[in-house]
Amino acid sequence: MEAAGDVENERKRSMPNSKHRLRKAALAGAAGVLVASAPAFADEGMWTYDNFPAAKVKEKYGFEPGQDWLDHVRLSSARLAGGCSASFVSANGLVLTNHHCVHSCVQQLSSAKHDYVQQGFLARTKAEERVCPAMELNQLVSITDVTAEIADATNGLEGKAYSEALNGAMSGLEKSCASGSDVRCDVVTLYSGGRYHLYKYRRFQDVRLVWAPELSTAFFGGDPDNFMFPRFNLDAAFVRAYENGKPAQLDHFLRWSEEGAKAGDLSFTSGHPGRTDRQLTIAELEVQRDVLLPRRLIYLSELRGMLTEFRNRGPEQKRTANGLLFYVENSTKALGGMRNALVEKDFFASKVADEQKLRAWVAEDPTRAATYGAAWDRMAGAQREFRASMNEYYFVEGGNRSPWGFQGDFFGFARTLVRAAEEKPKASNKRLREYNDANLPAIEARLFSGAPFYPELDEALLTFSLTKLREALGTDHPFVKNLLGKESPETVARKAVRGSKLGTVGARRALYEGGAKAIAASNDPMIVLARRIDADARAIRTRYEEKVDGPQRVNGGLIAKAKFEAYGTSVYPDATFTLRLSYGAVEGWEQDGKAVAPITELGGAFERATGEDPYALPPSWLKAKGKLALATPMNFVSTNDIVGGNSGSPVVNRNGEVIGLIFDGNLPSLGGDYGFDPAVNRAVAVHSQAIIESLRTIYGASSLVDELLPVNTANGR
Repeated sequence: MEAAGDVENERKRSMPNSKHRLRKAALAGAAGVLVASAPAFADEGMWTYDNFPAAKVKEKYGFEPGQDWLDHVRLSSARLAGGCSASFVSANGLVLTNHHCVHSCVQQLSSAKHDYVQQGFLARTKAEERVCPAMELNQLVSITDVTAEIADATNGLEGKAYSEALNGAMSGLEKSCASGSDVRCDVVTLYSGGRYHLYKYRRFQDVRLVWAPELSTAFFGGDPDNFMFPRFNLDAAFVRAYENGKPAQLDHFLRWSEEGAKAGDLSFTSGHPGRTDRQLTIAELEVQRDVLLPRRLIYLSELRGMLTEFRNRGPEQKRTANGLLFYVENSTKALGGMRNALVEKDFFASKVADEQKLRAWVAEDPTRAATYGAAWDRMAGAQREFRASMNEYYFVEGGNRSPWGFQGDFFGFARTLVRAAEEKPKASNKRLREYNDANLPAIEARLFSGAPFYPELDEALLTFSLTKLREALGTDHPFVKNLLGKESPETVARKAVRGSKLGTVGARRALYEGGAKAIAASNDPMIVLARRIDADARAIRTRYEEKVDGPQRVNGGLIAKAKFEAYGTSVYPDATFTLRLSYGAVEGWEQDGKAVAPITELGGAFERATGEDPYALPPSWLKAKGKLALATPMNFVSTNDIVGGNSGSPVVNRNGEVIGLIFDGNLPSLGGDYGFDPAVNRAVAVHSQAIIESLRTIYGASSLVDELLPVNTANGR
């Protein structure tokens, strides 16, 4: 099961056949012939919709997606802002995604009395559909190339000046694009800064839960079966997008295939892969292999132990910590798989050879050498700075995720409130990027969400993370001294959480609307904590942007331009949690000398079941067994190129119909962050027929079946 958004999990053994992961080819360039990594081979590629290789698909599979087809599938696709993919599957705003993508919503709607995670949830009428307290859905409506505008704003700048100009230009473009709270606009960095595109989204912030099965069937097999195949999971769920209190009306949605996926079928996956690093330099890959991945794995392993202990305190602690523990276990597995790819000598050697060939090609021509030649050495210098500053940056500031040193919802609220009070009075393009006008609706949706919070878990998380921060930076570090004073991490966390009122929407709203004056006057201990460390945290962020992020963007852009000169746009950009389309086929693979069949059957779940977790089917399944068509296809694999973030992506056929739902990858796919091997990398999906059979026969969800299927097939196939 893929991690949502932050693609992080472990693998148990090295990836087989990874020497095939990157092929070499002779590429003709304007200045001669360059031998380097082929732009893409076989079914490799997470392609942007404005640069999809339709002719290559026709060459291999005999079908060429036209512009109308591409536009329809794009507008039928959706993104869950928390880190997953989805698709519209009816004209009335019905959305298909994974159970693990809506798990947080299901848990937020649950209580000790009604545990929908364990019992499942079904709204038999629209009136019974429940608002997901903190869910946002985005539909990509347009893509605009803004590379020239960004280049004009940053021309000739370096370091801090470059970062400030870049952030200002991006914020300005986003603000001019976002015409209201129902529109979201993001400037997307592609090709390491070689291209910048403005993505405009239709934003849905009223999203309601329609159906989610029991966790025991959605995650059947648990961690032992995670990233394995054969699989027997019903990792599916439906939510509905609403506008103005009514189901959203859509012109584009994916119809349901009557047959679903069959072996050998051409398959497309439209989703939002979270991140790949296939275009990184060797200096960057070495830091990932030797520093960042090992440290993150240690941190997550220790967090897993803390959460396991917390769950053992009682049934309510187990319920409230289950979702986070799932994420941590999933992330640990994925990260380990990523590192396994980088420590495999043949694979890493192929990456080194590819870079050397490109650098040699650059050096052959004086103009190219003068323009691009120094970029790799400068990038290596930025990586040395990153090694030196990594602990400070990740533990204190956190990048795009929560700081490693300040885990928990309460501190997240406090930092947001403290920074919003300082940032909002500034011009939008002068603010920290996450607080510009285009991003404020998302911030306000999180702040004013009615989702429940669990102070005991928050205290345990903050205690753990403050302890790890002190270990990483050292007791004598000035930041640690300012943070803890004479107190222990346990004492600071206990006082901050137990004394805070930030668990209520009213308290957060009053501080947000009160601005700087309210924040300065607040004696809420969590606000006091966030306020006390904010100047130091901002200084750490500024140094990182000046010494690491700015040089990486500048020199990454130069390297990307060198690649463009050699390859054009026949190379797809690394994933950025933006909409991509991949193509492939329903196809098994060979593992340990044995053929792995591409499709499993629903009856296999009963054969695999033991009655004990994680192989215990829920009572609803056991009760319905005699009525089920056990030969119904259950899960399948395909050669579609995916990574984490693709969870919830629809798998569609050449007619643009749903034939499956991505929920995982196999073990070899865990190295997909750095490369793709079509011989063994496989995407794992729930079969469309398994969803219909379970809705109809197990859950009695006839209204949902009628909404998904044409009238003439609603009563059976």
